[in-house]
Amino acid sequence: MLKALAEDFRIIFDRDPAARNWLEVLFCYPGLQALLFHRLAHWLWHLGLPLVPRLMSHVARFLTGIEIHPGATIGRGVFIDHGMGVVIGETAIVGDYGLIYQGVTLGGTGKEIGKRHPTLGDNVVVGAGAKVLGNIQIGDNARIGAGSVVLREVPSDCTVVGVPGRIVHRSGERSDLLEHGRLPDSEAKVIRALLDRIESLEQQVEALTEQSRSQRWQKPME
Repeated sequence: MLKALAEDFRIIFDRDPAARNWLEVLFCYPGLQALLFHRLAHWLWHLGLPLVPRLMSHVARFLTGIEIHPGATIGRGVFIDHGMGVVIGETAIVGDYGLIYQGVTLGGTGKEIGKRHPTLGDNVVVGAGAKVLGNIQIGDNARIGAGSVVLREVPSDCTVVGVPGRIVHRSGERSDLLEHGRLPDSEAKVIRALLDRIESLEQQVEALTEQSRSQRWQKPME
């Protein structure tokens, strides 16, 4: 647990340019504080201690705005950036060195018993406001765009955007974890293609209309 906490602390300096000194990170980063509460609560949860782990997660939510069920499994080096509104369910699993932004939900889709929350691989990025729901697998190095709703499994090294989430392959292109502006927008591409098609059809209709008019003027002269 101590090694995991040390890695949680260290990774903040790698991924957040605003992190200036260790005191600021320790006292002003709710993501780190929530993980500190969770790792202790998770340890007590596995000891079978009643009430106390849930109470600790409740206090952590009050202090940080981040709700992590003590039964959830969180890997080392996970960075919850800002974190307000993050919800991680009881059977969720987050791999090592994940990056989770504010408003993210790793939740279930009903009242299933057993494993009912998602499993995230290593180095997964989940953008602000994204919802990953159900007992699904998100592969290593996957990137989930802000505001996406993911209901199906995602292979490794893929990007998911939209509602519902659509897998977008980047032809092997890899970008920095923080460069969310480079995520592809599949909906915008589809809309652009439709607009181009409409414009092309309008031009064809206009050409046919002009051709019909010229034919009508030519007939009386003949």
